[in-house]
Amino acid sequence: MTTAPGLIAAQAKMAAAGVDQTAIDVFSHYFGELEAGATGLIREDTIEPLLDPPLLDGVEVTAEQARDALARTAIIRLNGGLGTSMGMDKAKSLLPVRDGRSFLDLIVAQVQQARVATGAPLPLVLMNSFRTRDDSLAALAPYADLAVDGLPLDFLQNAEPKLLVDGLMPVTWAQDPTLEWCPPGHGDIYTAILASGVLDALLEAGFRYACVSNSDNLGAVPNGRIAGWFAASGAPYAAELCPRTAMDRKGGHLAIRKADGQLILRDTAQTAPEEMHYFTDEHHHPFFHTNNLWWDLERLKAALTERGAVLGLPLIRNIKNVDPTDAGSPEVFQIETAMGAAIEVFEGATSIVVGRDRFLPVKTTNDLLLLRSDAYDLGEDGGLRLAVPHAPEIDLDSKHYKTMSRFEARFPHGAPSLREATSLTVKGDWTFGAGVIVRGDVALEDTGKAETIPDGTVLEG
Repeated sequence: MTTAPGLIAAQAKMAAAGVDQTAIDVFSHYFGELEAGATGLIREDTIEPLLDPPLLDGVEVTAEQARDALARTAIIRLNGGLGTSMGMDKAKSLLPVRDGRSFLDLIVAQVQQARVATGAPLPLVLMNSFRTRDDSLAALAPYADLAVDGLPLDFLQNAEPKLLVDGLMPVTWAQDPTLEWCPPGHGDIYTAILASGVLDALLEAGFRYACVSNSDNLGAVPNGRIAGWFAASGAPYAAELCPRTAMDRKGGHLAIRKADGQLILRDTAQTAPEEMHYFTDEHHHPFFHTNNLWWDLERLKAALTERGAVLGLPLIRNIKNVDPTDAGSPEVFQIETAMGAAIEVFEGATSIVVGRDRFLPVKTTNDLLLLRSDAYDLGEDGGLRLAVPHAPEIDLDSKHYKTMSRFEARFPHGAPSLREATSLTVKGDWTFGAGVIVRGDVALEDTGKAETIPDGTVLEG
């Protein structure tokens, strides 16, 4: 069987760019799947909903179990995102969230405070992309005591060529050659942590477990109770889940594969358009996947070694324009995998339902406004938690608030008070003065011109 010209060209391009051979091998595996016509779709009739996962509230963990497990746990944060959907071109984790402190600053505070409270060393390791590494490590440089002896503060996510939909050749884009490359999705974390040597370094330093989450999720604070539960479970891998609401319809969910009873993850991109009504039904699939994961590092190393670093995660085939800002630029395939899909690789993998306070992602300026407001308090452990019974719903006009530059210009004095708000809907161009208070359900309509809300205004629905 002859090797496809596109694969030969892609392998050569990756090798010339210094990509690790392990990553090239993994890419080659998925190229073969793509060439064979794989779409990555998971059909509804092949799965059963997951209806009765264990609840953290029902778990008994002693203080000693919690302490011992946390002492052998490393904290890993996915930090490759640029926040391009918010108009950013640097690491999203460098955005200020509270009192001028960024996501990274607050993550460091969480780790340092947990170290003081528990005595656990809790090494913090970022998975950076080539676009986020320099800025993020510079932001961590002032924290002189952050690194744990012998362990790096980061490892680098791999990069792979985007492939032309027409012909599967690596795309060439002279206007900006960096756009010829993409990350292989956060499922690349397994390849990257192995190839970088960080997995071996953690094991050699005596760490058995890892808690992994996104850097834009400030809810995933180090947690001894979950660590103790995971260690006692003997499971090789676990995912944190939350009960789904109507607001969570786009989030991935776990399900049980009928063929073998194995837990699997299904994301939006793996759902056929005609079956999206199943995916988005929060009653049919009542729990969503938070992307907070727990690994047994020894079992992970064994699986990666046994499989030659190719875990065989389900393919996610994303079709994009080579230049995301130019709809007329050529269409390309981005071959991706999801970190959470590894749940199907490990026999005995499990999940646990946690409180909603462990899931606070920031995907839009709506989310950021909420976290910056007084609807959330910053706890002693560095975690942000709701100060009100229910988070108000925020809907800002994307025409005027989608990008950070426009958002900041319209909230020059910071977020309004949202502690008494039920919802805030903004249509049109409104700039908020200082000390604005929102109460109940408030909707601002588009007047067709720029408007200003004076300092100290109370907006009541």
